[in-house]
Amino acid sequence: MDKVLLACVVTALAGAAFSPLDAREFKHSGCANAAEIEFPADRNARKEFRHWCKDQWKIYKANHP
Repeated sequence: MDKVLLACVVTALAGAAFSPLDAREFKHSGCANAAEIEFPADRNARKEFRHWCKDQWKIYKANHP
């Protein structure tokens, strides 16, 4: 699960470095897509993962303005 979060963070940083993003695009964490990839058949596991991922994303955003 840490690899997925790291991939989301690296993608967000690389995207910000290579192209200007408006606030509407940058605020999305990608947690729903990561949850779908991690747990394609288990809806409850996707929901729990999505909540965990969003919490991690909020912590990251608070520490990296």
